[in-house]
Amino acid sequence: MNKFLASELEETTPEQCRFQVVPVPFEATVSYGGGTAEGPRAILEASDQLELWDGESIPANEGIYTHEAVDCTGPTEQVLARIEAAISTAAEYGMPVMLGGEHSVTLGALRALKKKYGTFGIVQFDAHADLRKAYEGNPYSHASVMHRALELELPVFQLGVRAFCTEEVAVRAKHNIPHIDAKELALSPLPDTLLPDGFPENIYITFDVDGLDPSVIRATGTPVPGGIQWWQAITLLEKAVKGRNVVGCDVVELAPQEGDHASDFAAAQLTYSMLGIIQRSAK
Repeated sequence: MNKFLASELEETTPEQCRFQVVPVPFEATVSYGGGTAEGPRAILEASDQLELWDGESIPANEGIYTHEAVDCTGPTEQVLARIEAAISTAAEYGMPVMLGGEHSVTLGALRALKKKYGTFGIVQFDAHADLRKAYEGNPYSHASVMHRALELELPVFQLGVRAFCTEEVAVRAKHNIPHIDAKELALSPLPDTLLPDGFPENIYITFDVDGLDPSVIRATGTPVPGGIQWWQAITLLEKAVKGRNVVGCDVVELAPQEGDHASDFAAAQLTYSMLGIIQRSAK
């Protein structure tokens, strides 16, 4: 089994580790380019090329344990139940770090953490709003995952969106979903305080890699131009976690392409950089 930073870390037990990596190679509803089922494997393999020092600290000092990949065969509801169980187990030991797979996997994690923490806020990095009630008749589509989050009564804050339909515009307005879309991020200075007043102290970060500009990660199902740049993403993550407690995170929608090592490595670096930011922001 591939493990995160296997080339650098000694064997550990989950009890020894703060960060609990859960690979979820699920792909069922991608609507353009496919391949996200291979995303977790590619991230884990690329992580062997990372440096332990991330430029400011060594997140691995907190301990990183990689669980067995979730079984993603069978109907979507069954897969989501397995994801929920896996995240619940991981959360008993530390902070779940889920590697997807398509974005629909996030619902399983949200269900698990809802039971553990009650309410928490979701910080969503994404090219798409993912607020459709259903897509092509499927309520578990990757394009509907944030609509399912709203049904769980979890507040959402969106960053980097630049492709959405009129239905999603209406859902945003109805639920008063705060957001800073990609155009505003590109043309205006970042606010000193990112999350709005009243946003929960506990947060979950879901990072769809298509939120980044294709110049950073091209290997994703729908690489929409005009996305978030690398250092902008790092700064946004730092602002998002400031003064907050991160209860879990995920990196999803990498669709590896032969010969594109840069995208795989960037997704692995994003994952590790996120852990470093969380490590350094701990209260």
